[in-house]
Amino acid sequence: MKSNDSRLAGRILWGLLFGLLAGLAVLALGQVWPGLHEGARSLSTQVLDPLGQVFLRLLFFVIVPLVFASLASGVAQLGRPGLLGPLAGKTFVLFFANMAIGVAIGLVMMNVLRPGEGLPPEAVTRLMADYGGAASKHVAAQPNGVSTSLPAIVDMFMPRNLLGAVAGTQRNALGEVLPLILFAILTGAAAMKLRSEDRARLMGVLDMVTALMTGIVDMALRLAPYAVPAMIFSVVVKIGPGIVVTLGIFVIGCLGALLLHLGVTMSLWLRFLAKRSPLAFFRDIRAVMVTAFSTSSSNATLPAALECATRDLGVKPSVAGFVLPLGTTMNMSGTALFEGCVVLFVAQVYGVHLELGQQVSLLLLSVLSAVAVAGIPGGSLPLIAGLLASFGIPPEGIGLVLGVDRLLDMSRTMVNVSADMVTTVVVDAWTPKSAVSGHEPDANLAGVPKQGSD
Repeated sequence: MKSNDSRLAGRILWGLLFGLLAGLAVLALGQVWPGLHEGARSLSTQVLDPLGQVFLRLLFFVIVPLVFASLASGVAQLGRPGLLGPLAGKTFVLFFANMAIGVAIGLVMMNVLRPGEGLPPEAVTRLMADYGGAASKHVAAQPNGVSTSLPAIVDMFMPRNLLGAVAGTQRNALGEVLPLILFAILTGAAAMKLRSEDRARLMGVLDMVTALMTGIVDMALRLAPYAVPAMIFSVVVKIGPGIVVTLGIFVIGCLGALLLHLGVTMSLWLRFLAKRSPLAFFRDIRAVMVTAFSTSSSNATLPAALECATRDLGVKPSVAGFVLPLGTTMNMSGTALFEGCVVLFVAQVYGVHLELGQQVSLLLLSVLSAVAVAGIPGGSLPLIAGLLASFGIPPEGIGLVLGVDRLLDMSRTMVNVSADMVTTVVVDAWTPKSAVSGHEPDANLAGVPKQGSD
């Protein structure tokens, strides 16, 4: 499976390069033969764009069932977290803080670099002429600003018509994702109170739905080596070479934000919360980091992480056995950071301005949706598409970043796993031995790690 995923990723990258070079060649030859450029634009509109739409809409199909099933199952798998009392509370607070800080760093980076604004005005005009219709409908449905009043917050999280909000028929499009996530969390929490056999049956159904949806995503990814070069060729031919520079700045910005979160935020947590030397810590977990980077899989890294935590870091087995498997499922700081960066980048490309209040909402949505990301290659793409639509941004914009996702996937998986290790030693430092003695966690109650990449 890993070999197949690697070959698929390689084919996508080669496809990206082919589409890019072919588009640049058409632009260059079009200076001599103008008819070639016009013919390529017509081919893109009539053939290549529809091929890209087939790929993208296969991903869009699974947004609602995938978010609900994976998140509800993840919460239900906790079983009875009250058995571990304060341990669970500390863990969840650190998970949320870790992801929120990561998203904030990513948003600041995108606001400083503003890579999506690197395109010339005529290129932006042409891009909006192709895709602006969908954006206009979403923007028209947005409220004027984001209200922080209590009634507005209640309406955002708990609309009168859940199905209407999820289907996008409500006026407040910002609520399309939030009510679904809240309903999934409530469903999972209610499942904890069921009898063990009833909860197991429910989780089996939810896991089956998740497996079916991830199967559809896998089908879509089989088209990626063909759809990606088609979409990149179309964008380059229609917009020009400026998109190449823009995409390069975006990748550098994402990698810089990931490194800042890992090297600065996590180092500060180690120094002041866990009372550990950051240099010694990262030296001890270097094998885990390399495994995470090379496999792009938190699940594949979990055995090495558990062994390293107890053997090299001296973490109590009960703490490591609870925090690390749960973190593999829920603590996706690198993924959350990436989602926020993609939404803001695509918003800048399409000229959709997100106010400060909307970016705060984006931070919260990125944290919540990262928990629901299916752990398969490209698993975050359906969630990102939903986030883009929620903020009035054409969801087709994810095609701009798909070709470079492999490098960013490896990097954010390394950040995800490293943040899990940091959280584990912080929780361990805050948990006296007597607080967890005799309460070894059941692996089945600690959360089932997700398969594949993050």
